[in-house]
Amino acid sequence: MGLVLQNLQKIVPIKRSRLRRDVEILRHLMGIQKFDLGIICVDNRKMQQINYLYRNKRSPTDVLSFPLYQDLRPGKLPCPVHRDELNLGDIFLGVEFVRTRCQEESSDLHQSLAVIAAHGICHLLGFRHDTEEEWIEMLQKEKYVLNEYNRLTGSHLEPLTKNYSQES
Repeated sequence: MGLVLQNLQKIVPIKRSRLRRDVEILRHLMGIQKFDLGIICVDNRKMQQINYLYRNKRSPTDVLSFPLYQDLRPGKLPCPVHRDELNLGDIFLGVEFVRTRCQEESSDLHQSLAVIAAHGICHLLGFRHDTEEEWIEMLQKEKYVLNEYNRLTGSHLEPLTKNYSQES
C-alpha cells in the first residue's frame, strides 16, 4: 500500500524524499506497510485552524492524527474486510511549529519530523496519552520504534515528550 506525502506549506523548506524514507522505515518497523497513510505538512496558521476545529485549542501544535479506526486497542492492527479499508488515516505535521522548537533546542528539523511522525503513527494505532498510564504505554512504544530506527539508520532519535502532562 502507499504513503501519500503532501507539503501544503511554503514557509519551511523540507526534504520530502528524506521524510518519505523516514516514514517508510517507521511503517516497516511498526508492521503497517499494507496500510495506506497520509502525511500532510502544514504551517502554523493551518495547524492552528485544524487544532481549533477538532480540539478547541487556539494554538498551533507539532502533530495531529486522524485515525480511520477510532477504537483500536493500542498497538493492535485493524482487520479490514475490504481493500478500501486498508487505510490507517492521516497525520498533519506542523513543520513551522517543529522548526521553531528545533531552533530553540538546536536540534535537526528532519530528525524531529521523523520523531513526530512516529508519535502520529502511534496515535493512528490506538495509542493515547490522556492519562499517565496511557502516556507510559505510548512512550514505551515510541522508544522501542525509535531504538529500532536508530539501529537501522545509525541515528540517535528519542521521543520528544519525556514527561506526562495533562496538556498534551
